[in-house]
Amino acid sequence: MPDTKTPAATTLVIGAGELGLAVIDGLLARDPTAALSISVLLRPSGEAGAMTARKLQEKGVDIVHGDLARNTVDGLAALFAGFDTVICCTGFVGGPGTQRKITTAVLQAGAKRYVPWQFGVDYDVVGRGSGQDVFDEQSDVRDLLRAQTATQWIIVSTGMFTSFLFEPAFGLVDLEHARVHALGSWANRLTVTTADDIGRLTAAVLAHEPRLRDEVVYIAGDTFSYAQLAETVQRHLGRDVERVLWDIDNLRSEVAVYPDDGMRKYRLAFARDTGVAWDKDRTFNAAHGIAVTDVAAWLGRREAA
Repeated sequence: MPDTKTPAATTLVIGAGELGLAVIDGLLARDPTAALSISVLLRPSGEAGAMTARKLQEKGVDIVHGDLARNTVDGLAALFAGFDTVICCTGFVGGPGTQRKITTAVLQAGAKRYVPWQFGVDYDVVGRGSGQDVFDEQSDVRDLLRAQTATQWIIVSTGMFTSFLFEPAFGLVDLEHARVHALGSWANRLTVTTADDIGRLTAAVLAHEPRLRDEVVYIAGDTFSYAQLAETVQRHLGRDVERVLWDIDNLRSEVAVYPDDGMRKYRLAFARDTGVAWDKDRTFNAAHGIAVTDVAAWLGRREAA
């Protein structure tokens, strides 16, 4: 039998990965007593999962067990029922259709407010056919939310996670070999935000008065062109950086040869000059004077750690 939440619990965070933990910390930082009203949905798992659950329970967070892949929409809706706010912090790892499934279950459960996994690009601008199938699904999620009025929703557009810039499999920045790749053009821009900042800012967005509802809120830790990114990395390393352009034709050819390679699809999807970047001075964090971490500061903290 699935775990049931306590009557006091009003917010459900789905997932306790990097973002889920950051969102929980963000909520608790705004109100240390909020643990009494926060639950987190975790998949029953092994020792690592049990350790995460124990740490969360020590903070006063309630644990709800469920499996996004195995549970039906009806089963998930039963788990979500009664929560005022649901925040989805589980991304694309669940496979195709997972975000549509979660959203359908949240709406069926009658949640008052929903923050979907849209912590990324501006899917209204990117639209369908970007080359990345999961982006198309994100457009489907927006259609589901906009087709109803019972559940209020807030989409937090963050750009790329800052750490993903340096993900070896993605290949955008190679610190070891002092190499930076540009996607499409050196003039193309990118917005990035750290997971910790996303957690803090999501909590701030939810706490905003008057309440924000049925809208897209933009945040940004940093916005830059790929040429500016190369300069930032060069200053950090203190030596020349090799600059390599992956043009559109090359990226499309790579996807054609390796159609099942998700990382190649991501490179193609981000190789554009619209929808993946917005001016930092027009963001929620800028409007409210909330300090955030740019790439140079992130690199400095990484080196210090």
